[in-house]
Amino acid sequence: MKNSYLAFAAAILAAPVIAQPADPVAAAADLALDEDRLAWDFVEGITTEVGPRQPGTEAEARGRAWAMDWLNAAGFANVANEPFMMDTWVRGEERAEVVAPFAQPLTITALGNSGATGARGLEAEVVYFPSYADLQAAPDGSLRGKIAFIGHEMRPTQDGSSYGFAGPARWTGPGLAASKGAVAAVIRSIGTESHRTPHTGGTTFAAGVTPIPAAALSNPDADNLERMFARAGDRPIRMKLTLTPRQLGRTESGNVVGEIVGRDPSLPPVLLACHLDSWDLGTGAVDDGAGCGIIAAAARNVASAGQPLRTIRVLFAGAEETGLWGSRAYSEAHLNEPFAVGIESDFGADRIWRLDTNFTDSNPQLYRRLAQSVVRFGVAPSREVATGGADLNVIRDQKGALVDLQQDGTRYFDLHHTPDDTLDKIDPAQLRQNVAVWTQVVGILANTEGNFLGQQ
Repeated sequence: MKNSYLAFAAAILAAPVIAQPADPVAAAADLALDEDRLAWDFVEGITTEVGPRQPGTEAEARGRAWAMDWLNAAGFANVANEPFMMDTWVRGEERAEVVAPFAQPLTITALGNSGATGARGLEAEVVYFPSYADLQAAPDGSLRGKIAFIGHEMRPTQDGSSYGFAGPARWTGPGLAASKGAVAAVIRSIGTESHRTPHTGGTTFAAGVTPIPAAALSNPDADNLERMFARAGDRPIRMKLTLTPRQLGRTESGNVVGEIVGRDPSLPPVLLACHLDSWDLGTGAVDDGAGCGIIAAAARNVASAGQPLRTIRVLFAGAEETGLWGSRAYSEAHLNEPFAVGIESDFGADRIWRLDTNFTDSNPQLYRRLAQSVVRFGVAPSREVATGGADLNVIRDQKGALVDLQQDGTRYFDLHHTPDDTLDKIDPAQLRQNVAVWTQVVGILANTEGNFLGQQ
């Protein structure tokens, strides 16, 4: 496998580099690496003036208005809000404590769509499941009247692949516990840091399963709870949990769009996506204010090199965090509108290290051109097949061309969905590398004719 990859990389990179500094797009990308401040201006502005932007709330609406003003000021055309309705959940009071045998408070946060305990809270025995698989194996009805605690530890990886392993504990763990009779569920945070900062995120309950109170413990608190189980012996561990979130019913969210208009409007546009909403614990800098800043800066940089052949459309999707509401609404509204290719930035702001597409084999000439153009920024070629970001449903539904500019995710899940998702965690130099790579790739795509997927 290693030799196969080396041979592939050598073949991709062996030909003369096509993108030269004399090329206006390449020059714009090189300039972005050292001087670009547009992405920083966006993320600094929205985190300072708006802050958290929970889906379906007044704060998210203020974020949309702020983003539209910013896009207009930055010279984008056809700036608009495309509203849609969504189911909206908001958190309330959240407390947890072990009441016996080792009484002490725990640091928690409610998971999106969690049920409520009521103001008085609930107290019950805790049953420990070291992994999601252990919970799956529990007999039906065995958790009646008890609180399920799911361990399921996550480890950092460059490509973020451990999220797929650990994520089910949050995504469906509480619902699974509820189906086996649990009155509440707590999970180890789906995150990789050792700070006392619990990670929120959405959870789901299957049809016919009544939502139960569900929360995430910070990793140090989960460690502590596991140690309690190790030394409690036959003594039951009892927890009191107070969660008072509310379902607000249907409220309005929206997708914000803007364009750099191309020379040939008859050609399908290039779609650049991010999501504008965030969870409410931090200020949404890393997830995903930085992504919106990156794609907008890249679009403007391409325009600065001369009007592109194709229109470049930016999509600041709404309500991604609580169920891809914006992505689904955008696909429903625009499914019959052809797009040339889709790319998303939604994995923080650390450096891009790998280029994936879903046309590497079907259009090797275009892939080779893209790969050669970003080598100077430290980006490697890849045989991995791009699947597109969460807000690119419209491209997937069209079975269209996708590019994934893979960012280094080693520290992303230290910050993801926590109070620590704040501006100071963004490295300006790495943010500029993102903008430079995006400028180069988008510039090539926006000035290329033909079908990106190759022969169909």
